[in-house]
Amino acid sequence: MPQTAQNANQEPEVNADLIAAHGISDEEYANILRILNRAPTYTELGIFSAMWNEHCSYKSSKKWLRTLPTTGPQVICGPGENAGIVDIGDGQCVVFKMESHNHPSYIEPFQGAATGMGGILRDVFTMGARPVAAMNSLSFGEITHPKTKSLVNGVVAGIGGYGNCFGVPTVGGEVRFDPSYNGNCLVNAFAAGIADTDKIFYSAASGIGMPVVYLGAKTGRDGVGGATMASAEFDDSIEEKRPTVQVGDPFTEKRLMEATLELMATGAVISIQDMGAAGLTCSAVEMGDKGDLGVRLDLECVPVREENMTAYEMMLSESQERMLMVLNPELEDVAKAVFDKWDLDFAIVGETIAEDRFEIRLHGTLMADLPLKALSGNAPEYDRPWVETPPAAPLADVPEIDPIDGLRALISTPNYASKHWVFEQYDTQVMADTVRTPGAGAGLIRVHGTEKMLAFTSDVTPRYVMANPYMGGAQAVAEAYRNLTAQGANPLATTDNLNFGNPEKPEIMGQFVGAIKGIGAAVAALDMPIVSGNVSLYNESYGTGINPTPTIGAVGIITNPEHAILDCARDGHVALLIGTTNGHLGQSALLAEVFHRVEGDAPEVDLVAEKRNGTFIRDNHELIKACTDLGDGGLALAAFEMAQTAGVGVHIDATDTATLFGEDQARYLVACNFDQAEALMINAARAGVPIETVGRFGGDNVRFGTSDAPLADLSQVYQDSFANALA
Repeated sequence: MPQTAQNANQEPEVNADLIAAHGISDEEYANILRILNRAPTYTELGIFSAMWNEHCSYKSSKKWLRTLPTTGPQVICGPGENAGIVDIGDGQCVVFKMESHNHPSYIEPFQGAATGMGGILRDVFTMGARPVAAMNSLSFGEITHPKTKSLVNGVVAGIGGYGNCFGVPTVGGEVRFDPSYNGNCLVNAFAAGIADTDKIFYSAASGIGMPVVYLGAKTGRDGVGGATMASAEFDDSIEEKRPTVQVGDPFTEKRLMEATLELMATGAVISIQDMGAAGLTCSAVEMGDKGDLGVRLDLECVPVREENMTAYEMMLSESQERMLMVLNPELEDVAKAVFDKWDLDFAIVGETIAEDRFEIRLHGTLMADLPLKALSGNAPEYDRPWVETPPAAPLADVPEIDPIDGLRALISTPNYASKHWVFEQYDTQVMADTVRTPGAGAGLIRVHGTEKMLAFTSDVTPRYVMANPYMGGAQAVAEAYRNLTAQGANPLATTDNLNFGNPEKPEIMGQFVGAIKGIGAAVAALDMPIVSGNVSLYNESYGTGINPTPTIGAVGIITNPEHAILDCARDGHVALLIGTTNGHLGQSALLAEVFHRVEGDAPEVDLVAEKRNGTFIRDNHELIKACTDLGDGGLALAAFEMAQTAGVGVHIDATDTATLFGEDQARYLVACNFDQAEALMINAARAGVPIETVGRFGGDNVRFGTSDAPLADLSQVYQDSFANALA
């Protein structure tokens, strides 16, 4: 039903309470008054709030994000677009990004997680790529917290419900539990797609007087103020924020993707932008800012599904499955026919203009008239005070433990039990190109119609980052590098999702700065530039922040299928450990889960050793039958996981706790035949790579020294513990 101008144009007067409710500080409001030389209207206040919040402006993080390495011969497009783009040869590229939907998922788990999945998929196909893989990194509170089980069930169902209906395989991810997430879960979504390098689409508007076109689903009131909500801490008003969570429709998104890709083939698209956070506001402003143009919008032309929507609501709605495009006017009829075919809205809602101006009208009334650059390119930027995280206290003695008892204790916890309960709710094989499904260190897909494969992984150990932000940040990159390498993939590039608490607290900002420095050093040393990403701050409840969680998503390539390391350990295989073991137990999984101590420093990350040892694995792939990196749980957990995956026992010679459960970095466990083991040891000596025989695979038991247990019994514990904990 058409709106009436009388209802839609009425606005409340801006006052101190409204300013505070929009998250605008006194200093920022004074800046707005200087920019406009007048008080803003209610709609203008909402636009400033949306564009100047942390979620859209990165005002607390921009200074440090600029220090990250983002270029390389493989990089086609780095940060700043909807997603990063990396060349994979043969005129093809991989387009990928990771985004957070943390606050919405805590408030409304199913829709929060589902629309997080929808948003990250749009980031990929907006650039002309067809999505081929998804991952997610999920952090929840302790399993006994009264909200955790409902959050886990809702989030997993939301991710599966959206991704499965859309039709993209989920090939990897991670799930963790820690009390620091009791009041603020993390839902980080990753998507990747394949495009031709000569058919990439960008968001910068170009041309004066070009039509600005609204595409996709209709606009409703769901998600109004979502970006502002995502830039604030939680408190007792959390339930009042439920209306700011968007509602998704994966079938509409599927049609939108097909229509968008078909539209791109017509030559009608000059530039295109997903409507994500802050909806129509952010998409229009970013397109204009990147193209050094202004934008004029006529909101009565916007397709709506609710009556009497105001300019404020239309500009800030985060209704899903929508895009904004600058159109070649000569092909308007062709473009409209495509969207009519897919039964989606196609509406010219404005035009590009030469002036630095963002002009919004509704029923002929001017509702907003703002300098566009002030909203995006010239938005506030802060150099927040920060203090370096103090060195961790030395680790007190860790008592020896029966190694099988220690292993059983680890694999019976939700953190280290099998996550098959989660990933079996996701479609992992749709599109028929999945080579390795979730459960290993990295997922693997074929690039359809070629011999190439792409590997995907995500990783971070928040305990490490809490204890030592620099080492923890570097370790997240290093483990992602190892996860790819263990499949035989050559690491290409990374995306990040930097989840932290309140940046206005110097100690939290210090965690952020330290982690950025560590990540930067690692991606530079390992040739894995950051090409896209997301910053999620204010992950706090009642003044208590989460553990710093800078999730690293990484992509690697296998150009020849013979280079992939895809076999399992077999009876009679030798177990070789590559890398140096010092028995580091600080911040280890054993210490946290078995002794309930979160103490000591993070393990040292030697980036030279990481690159050397990873290169050795890839260069000697033909001698390696199976491989895994050593991370949480050390040698003991890695050996068990290789054994249970293969259904064959393992005997590790070591007996002491530090050797078995220490988490020293730059290490891999390899299974191979005896003659291959000999060749590997000769090659390792030539390359200066530490290597040693640590045991063998075979039999029906898991044995560490003289302590053993049936593999079947331990596997049952491993397979059942996660679901039992949620029951």
